[in-house]
Amino acid sequence: MTNVFASIVVGCVLAISASTYAAGEMGNMDMGGSDARQAGEAKAGMSHGEIKKVDAASGKLTIKHGPLENLGMDAMTMVFKVKNPAMISQVKVGDKIDFVAEEVDGALTVTKLQKN
Repeated sequence: MTNVFASIVVGCVLAISASTYAAGEMGNMDMGGSDARQAGEAKAGMSHGEIKKVDAASGKLTIKHGPLENLGMDAMTMVFKVKNPAMISQVKVGDKIDFVAEEVDGALTVTKLQKN
């Protein structure tokens, strides 16, 4: 009887430790929805704004924007460089946009741009 009881206890301990090990190995796995979540996170990291001026010659946009959380800035109207000159041709005055601005080489720069 003691051997049967000991065998049951050992079996339970092994089963629990094996399942704990397996759960730990899978803890860092993304089990789905990553594309949708990444798109949502990217959108959430963007700021909203309106194009007030397009200066193609200097590669700059004047944007009236909401808070820029990643830069710790309140809502205002500012001039930004663009990372990619092709961004200038994507917008015109009055367009509503979502964008990401970062400090690049000491200048506030639009690094991502999406029209609404």
